[in-house]
Amino acid sequence: MTRGAWGLGPAAKTVLAMLLLAVATTAAAQSLSYSSGQNVSPAYEGWEQAADGTKYFVFGYMNRNWEEQIDVPVGPANGFNIGEVDQGQPTHFLPRRNRFVFRVPVPKGFSEKDELIWTLTTQGKTEKAYASLRLDYQIDDVVRASETGALGAGSSSPEIRANTPPTLEVQGRKALTAKVGEPVTLIVQVADDGVPKRRGSGLAGAAVANTGSRRDTAAEPAPTSQAPVRVNRAWLPPARVTVGKNVGLHVSWFVYRGKGAVTFTPEQVMSWEDTRAGANSPWSPVWAPPPMPADGQVSVQATFWEPGIYLLRARADDGALTADGHVTVTVMPR
Repeated sequence: MTRGAWGLGPAAKTVLAMLLLAVATTAAAQSLSYSSGQNVSPAYEGWEQAADGTKYFVFGYMNRNWEEQIDVPVGPANGFNIGEVDQGQPTHFLPRRNRFVFRVPVPKGFSEKDELIWTLTTQGKTEKAYASLRLDYQIDDVVRASETGALGAGSSSPEIRANTPPTLEVQGRKALTAKVGEPVTLIVQVADDGVPKRRGSGLAGAAVANTGSRRDTAAEPAPTSQAPVRVNRAWLPPARVTVGKNVGLHVSWFVYRGKGAVTFTPEQVMSWEDTRAGANSPWSPVWAPPPMPADGQVSVQATFWEPGIYLLRARADDGALTADGHVTVTVMPR
């Protein structure tokens, strides 16, 4: 019996072809993106310790949709295995990756062998996030900056280590009433230390200022004196293994709890990782933060289109660290 290419017989070649087809099919499926119809996966970000010694578990999530926002009320489909079922988790899930969304105090007597489990069921699929006090899960402000994209993975700088979170204070009452279709004015007072400094927009521009240099992986190595050397760019490592983010202080209002359409005027900067070009998102190429008022007061109007109780979150984001404020709005029929 003769052998064909690679020294394989017909049967072996058939098996190899089937394996290659399976790999290609899997890769193609993994590369697909969806605007709707996919589920939300809860994420354990790590645990942190406050200045008073209190420890907190920190959670986020990944909504696999680029457009669809999903609502899951607190309960068996959105709850925890220890303590109260309601531990401040969101019930309205924004698109894509949302990091460091909420934190839960570590229960008393919790050991490294114990786990706090957040269960989330969406689109008929149940997924869980397992929180533990393992030492390698501890996070701090530098980790937050790295994970959200203000820093490249494993990098730091004196500037970013000296950064303090912005401050945000909701002005006026924190519980409001409104009618469907009638706008409500919301005002926050925001301040920041100016770190990290605003930079020009661009692809993963945050990596440049915080590491002191930037490696252009698209460039080929310089030729030697003997002969030019060509390198397949696909073999080169990426410039960064984490998402890139353009920095600069800004404020975003969004729905944290509440089922129904809400319109914000002016349009708000996305608080989730929308990396598409042209998106109003710090993770989008060529995005630049809007100018901040000199007095630090930021005003927005929210219009509700369905009755219900809504918990709105305002997030001040300097590109690396954040501060949150909340307003509850009870919306009545018109």
